[in-house]
Amino acid sequence: MPTFMDVHREMHGLTAAALTEVHRADLAIESDEQVHFERVWADPETGHLFCLSEGPSREAVMRVHARAGHPTSEVYEVALSI
Repeated sequence: MPTFMDVHREMHGLTAAALTEVHRADLAIESDEQVHFERVWADPETGHLFCLSEGPSREAVMRVHARAGHPTSEVYEVALSI
């Protein structure tokens, strides 16, 4: 299954609790698209949030995020990792 990294912008001021809720929203519906969100990171100062996931396609990842209320079109397939 392909691995993806996506970026959300303009999420300034996120707290640990808010980041947990964003992640839980994805986890609650991820199986509908056969996606699994493995990890999420955020920088509250810049407003950037990064998600690492596995799924069948970039579009599947985008659909989960959109349904969870934090859409992004910035989803990249990670072809190589060590």
